[in-house]
Amino acid sequence: MLPSAARRLLLLVAAATAAAAAFELEEATVDSIRRAFARGELTSRALVELYLRRIAALDPALHAVVELDPDGALAAADRADAERRLAVPGAALPPLHGVPVLVKDNIAAAGGGGALNATAGSLALLGSRPAGDAGVVERLRRAGAVVLGTASLSEWCNFRAPGIPAGWSPRGGQGKNPYVPSATPCASSSGSAIAAAANMVAVTIGTETDGSIMCPSSYNSAVGIKPTVGLTSRAGVIIISPRMDTVGPICRTVSDAVQVLEAIVGYDPQDAEATRVATQYIPEGGYRKFLNIDGLRGKRLGILRKDFFQFPSGSVQQKVFDDHFNTLSKMGAILVDNLEMPSMNIINDAIRSGERALMLAEFKLSLNSYLSELATSHVRSLSDIIDFNNKHPVEEKMAEYGQSYLLQSEATNGIGPTEKKAIAELNKLCGGMEKIMRVNQLDAIVAPGASAHSLLAIGGYPAITVPAGYASNGVPFAICFGGLKGSEPRLIEIAYSFEQATKVRRPPTFQHFVI
Repeated sequence: MLPSAARRLLLLVAAATAAAAAFELEEATVDSIRRAFARGELTSRALVELYLRRIAALDPALHAVVELDPDGALAAADRADAERRLAVPGAALPPLHGVPVLVKDNIAAAGGGGALNATAGSLALLGSRPAGDAGVVERLRRAGAVVLGTASLSEWCNFRAPGIPAGWSPRGGQGKNPYVPSATPCASSSGSAIAAAANMVAVTIGTETDGSIMCPSSYNSAVGIKPTVGLTSRAGVIIISPRMDTVGPICRTVSDAVQVLEAIVGYDPQDAEATRVATQYIPEGGYRKFLNIDGLRGKRLGILRKDFFQFPSGSVQQKVFDDHFNTLSKMGAILVDNLEMPSMNIINDAIRSGERALMLAEFKLSLNSYLSELATSHVRSLSDIIDFNNKHPVEEKMAEYGQSYLLQSEATNGIGPTEKKAIAELNKLCGGMEKIMRVNQLDAIVAPGASAHSLLAIGGYPAITVPAGYASNGVPFAICFGGLKGSEPRLIEIAYSFEQATKVRRPPTFQHFVI
């Protein structure tokens, strides 16, 4: 007779196999998952098992997942299945009820079967335990989501030292672009985008300071929403800059990303100042009502040609974007073409210098505050992190990469005259974006991929990236719709209408991988 563990494994495999026969996992959406639940074709437990099997098969090559909580996820899935069985027929269940989610490895998830490590990719925080869930994780759980585990990232959200490859961390290894493994997965939320693109899960959560949702979404053919700063809580999240950091969804469709956004926005007393101000932007009735297939009609879109749409004549990107501009027009959008930000080179230089000075000071303050609130941890300050790295040079690849940003951050002493000057300069620079939007009466600006990330970051402005095409070498690229604070409803209408008119996204084939 087989041992009980082996029998249990066979039963799990059989259950997952039966579910797979009745449910198409690849490119599954929140809506298709909910429909399968409602029809009795799928249980949340079977879905968790399917995703766990897919992660086991793909992640050794992709390095998108840092840590899983299978026991906690299966227990949560069982509760969701029981609630579904006991629900009154026709009764509404929470919007993400029973849907598995991966959160970036800088977001605290203390509930479930056992607290997941939130390490920002660093070995120094391995074994630390948060006192509770991050604000966005609390909201995900209230929306019924099943927290499956954590997604990999660039260590310390790409703020350890220059020259470190995007998507690398000592905990997660080197994340790989699922379309072209030699291509960058881009920026710090890379694991979330890789996992979504590779159908390891339908819903992932990323964070952005300056490009870290937009860029990986673009390079991994995913949809990323970078919300207005303050729409989503940063409590329980390792961040760099309270001025610029925001938490948002990375999914495969605009509809999925919007449904997740709707679940995670709102006031949080643990991030009171930012979320209180931003609640004014949350529309009554939520965001799903802006999933309007005719949403481009009448929208004024500013095309930032100079400094952004700089593609060689005859290139795939040039042709694709010209085709997309024609589509936007045919769908009723009014294109205000050949717009340019005045003195963009000066703006970029000022952004780089002023933003960096501010980020160095803010990172130390934010990290020390986060570490002080952990229930247990071997490190309690940025200084402790630096010491840990020095004591573990091989594991942290100190000889290859160093930790210059961490050292520069540690040398700061709060928000002083230098940082206040940087804030004033960044506030001044925001006027350029606001002026071009106001003078041209724009609903959104349009740029390729994440090219406008710094322009949008300094003002805490929102953006949505949508798959736009694939380069001649197979690497995905996106189109970005950005706007002023609180313009998510218009951006959703624009992005959804564009997505439905073009339907560009296709799943990776993994032809360059040994899996």
